[in-house]
Amino acid sequence: MKSLPALITGLYLATALPVIAQEMPQTPPGTSDVRRVTAGTYTVDPGHSQVAFTVNHLGFSTYRGIFGDVTGSMTIDPKAPAKAKVSIEIPIKRVMTTSTKLDEHLLGADFFDAAKYPTARFESTSIRASGKTARISGNLTIKGVTKPVVLDAVFVGAGTMMGKRTVGFDATTTIKRSDFGVSYAIPLVPDTVPLQISVAFEKPEA
Repeated sequence: MKSLPALITGLYLATALPVIAQEMPQTPPGTSDVRRVTAGTYTVDPGHSQVAFTVNHLGFSTYRGIFGDVTGSMTIDPKAPAKAKVSIEIPIKRVMTTSTKLDEHLLGADFFDAAKYPTARFESTSIRASGKTARISGNLTIKGVTKPVVLDAVFVGAGTMMGKRTVGFDATTTIKRSDFGVSYAIPLVPDTVPLQISVAFEKPEA
């Protein structure tokens, strides 16, 4: 006779998995077709958005980290892309590298001082769009310091998933961390830091 846990597992496999299989699309719901972008105000999908940074570590290796749980919004009209607005908030406490000790150090006063400055923010001021690319000018705030930056953005895809219209973009920029009061270990670790931003925006299907 099967144990109770085994019976529960069997029941789950018999009932839940067919439902999951039916819900999963057979082809990717998002495609790189700008005609699939619909007008409206979207919110960031935190589970599928990241801000990554890259630094040279003491001349020995290229080291990377990411921020997760990004939030924010985008208002866009495909007929007037230059009027789009983008706002992104980055929770500093969600910084993650492959070293727990480094994560703790990054949260401290030497770097981001997350207890005092828990959030970084980007707010667009103007957008120049051309096909699937755009130059997004805006203000980036880190540790209470605001500086202008320009993001080079690329349209990734759009479509509908589980009742939500979704639009995704990748963007890159390079900042000087000393401009934002993050000067620890310069020049052992470079002042110039490339950023890679991948964001999915979503809104309920009309």
